[in-house]
Amino acid sequence: FYKMNGVSIPPDVESVSIQYIENKALIINPLLSQTVSEKLKNKFISETRLLLTAQNGDFALQGEITDYTVEPVSIQNNTTSTLNRLKITIRIKMDCLKHPKLSFDQSFTQFQDFDANKSFTSVETNLVSTITDMLVQEIFNKTAINW
Repeated sequence: FYKMNGVSIPPDVESVSIQYIENKALIINPLLSQTVSEKLKNKFISETRLLLTAQNGDFALQGEITDYTVEPVSIQNNTTSTLNRLKITIRIKMDCLKHPKLSFDQSFTQFQDFDANKSFTSVETNLVSTITDMLVQEIFNKTAINW
């Protein structure tokens, strides 16, 4: 197994393919699919020795955004929310034909809370950036570190 900064990839795994992560959530953020797909590719390029291929990589990832919701999390006086939460869920299927035990099909969820007095549009970009970073790290950990 190849190990670098905790990365644990079998030596015969040489490539990764990451398909465009489709947005199938009820609420569509038009930049989310592109953001997640590119961050995931960049993570593997910068932190592993794997070559990025268009398809049929030794690690073949595909997925979809299944949830993008804003919900109240802290209610005051039974009527007013003081905090809201943006939650994003991504389902990833990773196939590794060389090592089938490493394959998985799993949903990953991350969220960030924000002040309910702020408009969602004013905080959405920063929230999405933070949440997608956390999601990409979690997906990477599952794929390359076997967490």
